[in-house]
Order: sequence, then structure tokens, then C-alpha cells
Amino acid sequence: MLTSLQNPLVKQIRKLHTAKERREQQMFLLEGTHLLEEAIAVDYPLVTVCCTLEWQERHPQLWNSICQRSPRTELVSPEVLKALATTIQPDGVVATAPRVSNRAQSLPATALGLVLETIQDPGNLGTMIRTAAASGVDWLCLSADSVDLDNPKVLRASAGQWFRLPMSVSSDLIADISQCRKQGMQVVATVPTATLTYWEVDLCRPTLILMGNEGAGLSDNLSVMADVQVKIPLSPGVESLNVAVAAALMLYEAQRQKSFSH
Repeated sequence: MLTSLQNPLVKQIRKLHTAKERREQQMFLLEGTHLLEEAIAVDYPLVTVCCTLEWQERHPQLWNSICQRSPRTELVSPEVLKALATTIQPDGVVATAPRVSNRAQSLPATALGLVLETIQDPGNLGTMIRTAAASGVDWLCLSADSVDLDNPKVLRASAGQWFRLPMSVSSDLIADISQCRKQGMQVVATVPTATLTYWEVDLCRPTLILMGNEGAGLSDNLSVMADVQVKIPLSPGVESLNVAVAAALMLYEAQRQKSFSH
């Protein structure tokens, strides 16, 4: 059992709390039972799994699956586990997994895509991943200047859907959006100055929905690429909606329209 915070493995895993080290080690953290279950369900590779004795005894079947899939498993003291985790009250297990470069290399022209520009809050990104998966989005694309896809808070906020939704990071959103337009996708931008409300647009056809930064919104460079701009109506005195809430409204309106069109 690992009990020292000076152990080399413990030091190495703790470094993964920072984006710089995740990039350098090409690994990221999986924290908690639910994320580990989701990773195993989709056969995502694991590198190292650390858990407390109490956790191991509570989850014998999951532990058995982990031992078959992970090249290294370690029992650690509760103090070490707490140091490995980024959460205040970890539930007893932390794992490391390899980063997958960009996840997908090009954007497929499919029924519904979500493009996110310069998203900074990991909770917002994780929530949008979860909502996109729940509402039937085919894939999600994130600009390279956004929060890391494998930030621990993003993974937790996605409630495991991180492993199930096709995602990519784009170094050139303008080029990627242009490619989707050439393949016949409609591009819809959410802009507060738009004249159309979001339910007045046909979202049954192949559509790319663009959402912008929490504070600045969608950049002019992207909003001008839209075939149609829409707004979400707000009561007087309310400046804007949280971006994850706005995305949920757009995505579920697309789902609602599709359900009526069948």
C-alpha cells in the first residue's frame, strides 16, 4: 500500500492536476467510481488505477474489471488518495488514462453538430457535453483556445458522457465550418442582435449550431459565417443566459422539431 506523498508515482499523478503536465505526460485523470465505470463500459484504455482498501472492498466486480484492463493497480492510504484527487471529498478511486489527440480529425457532415468557441469554464463545457449527448448531437467541436477537454472538472460535469460523444479540438474553426457548409450543412449562430428567435428556424435539416464565449459571445469572424442568426428572447433587464443553458435550449429545440417531423 502506498502511504507516502513522496512516492514517485504519487508525485507523477499529482502533476496531472495542471494542464501543462497533462500535455507533457499525454495523460489525464479519471476521478470517481462513475467515470471509471463509464471508461470501462466503452473500453477506454487505463494506465494506472489507485484506490483505497475500503473502495476495493465496496466494488469487487469493478476492481476485477480494472485489474484485467489496467497495467498497474495500487492500493493507497486515504491520505494519499485525497492528495491524488482534485475533489475535496473523493470517493476512493483515481485513475490515469492516455490522452487521445484531438479525438476526431475532421468534422463529419451529419444531422446535428455543436461548435463551441473559446469556452473557458470547465463546468460549462462538461454540462454542454452531457446535454449534447442527451439530446442526440452527432458530434461536438471545440476551439483550441478553450478549456482542455480532459480538465478534471469537464470530465466530472459531463457525468460520463465524455466517453460517448464524438468530440474534436479545432485549430481552425473557420476552415472546419466552411467545410461543413460545402457539404450542405446549415450554420446557425446564436447572436443577441438577431431578429429571428431560435424556434423560428428549421433545425430538422443537417445543422451546425455555433455557441460562443461566456463573456464575449460568438466572435464576429464566426457569426458572419452563419446562414441564419437566431436569438433567445430575454425579459427586459436580463443581459444574457449562461452558455450551457443557451446550448441546451437550442439542442432540445432541434430534437423537438425532429420529433414532430417524423
